[in-house]
Amino acid sequence: MSESHMPKAFEKFEIQAYRRKPKDLKRLKQSHVAFTGSPQKHPYDPQRVVLISDPYSTSTVYYEFMKNDISYVEELPSVVNVDGETVMVVRIWVKKQSIAVRSSAFIVADTSRG
Repeated sequence: MSESHMPKAFEKFEIQAYRRKPKDLKRLKQSHVAFTGSPQKHPYDPQRVVLISDPYSTSTVYYEFMKNDISYVEELPSVVNVDGETVMVVRIWVKKQSIAVRSSAFIVADTSRG
């Protein structure tokens, strides 16, 4: 298993962002929760979206959402690494009470102090 902390090259994932803000942003905030990150295709389920919260971080956290639970998408400024590669960043608004998955990688180690 290669130990690379940099994002791997993915097939381009087009997500259509809304160009206008919703008329009632206050109402949206009451019924939805915003998540920000880089969207990726789910590896095997086309009905899900993977959102990597900080793609260049060494402690990667990502979320999985059902497409039907996402009501609004805002395109944010892209993130650029030192090599000049850009990663698309969006803010998605997910309906409250939706079921989602949050995952983070960690190193398995003994927690006892020897």
